[in-house]
Amino acid sequence: MFSPDIPTLLHVYASHFETESFLDGDPSRFMHLVDGDKNRETMAFIAAGLSYGNRKHFLPKIQFILDAAQGDVYNWVKDGSFMADIPDTDACYYRLHTCHDMNIFLDALQTMLIEYGSLGEFVSARASRMQSQTCLDCAETKPRVDEVDAKATDGLSSIKAIIEFFKAHNANTIIPKDTSSPCKRLCMFMRWMVRSDSPVDLGLWADIIDRRSLIMPLDTHVHHQACRLGLLSVCTATSMRTARKLTDEMRTIFPDDPLKGDFALFGYGVNHR
Repeated sequence: MFSPDIPTLLHVYASHFETESFLDGDPSRFMHLVDGDKNRETMAFIAAGLSYGNRKHFLPKIQFILDAAQGDVYNWVKDGSFMADIPDTDACYYRLHTCHDMNIFLDALQTMLIEYGSLGEFVSARASRMQSQTCLDCAETKPRVDEVDAKATDGLSSIKAIIEFFKAHNANTIIPKDTSSPCKRLCMFMRWMVRSDSPVDLGLWADIIDRRSLIMPLDTHVHHQACRLGLLSVCTATSMRTARKLTDEMRTIFPDDPLKGDFALFGYGVNHR
């Protein structure tokens, strides 16, 4: 159990760090550099997918895509222009991902945009269908929230729908193969799309997904800070189960908006290196 002082501390850090200045040097900045909801969704999704490792290395790779698309990333993907800018070769694009991997990823995204119109429309149509299915893991797909407002879907169902779509198109190099991992980048993307009234997050899907059902984006840094603060009593390896446990703890501190805790833990980490 964490100290009684922790909630107050995290509220202070969350307020201090969830500001427009947070965008500087953060991959979320890119979705603010394009116009139109479909464009912002697409830019955010690609940026989230490439956001791992050293920022000095992956931010230029995201910038390349923004420049190649001349700010119109949605149509750059939908009309297949990406094929000319990122040829389907075995050359390295970023770290373990080749240009071939990027092509498969963008080709699957292109199919989604053509078939559904946008990422948001896909999530609304597919994830809500998954949520309503009777299945063995139905307890997992329901958000751990009492009296959640009626929405089309929830955070975990949306992540599962995206994973299954890309898996069906053999594009699970940049997108995780399943939800056994924390799916940190997808959880971060969902935060960007769902949380509203934020200088950082866009809130484009606020009417589709209840923000209380979102899952904390868990990486080794966030995991370390959560353990230091006693938010996780057993500091096992990062996993979706661990991410959900941390989210449950954040929900006791930020009942209406648990992922505000993402900014709080970031701030705590900055000030306690």
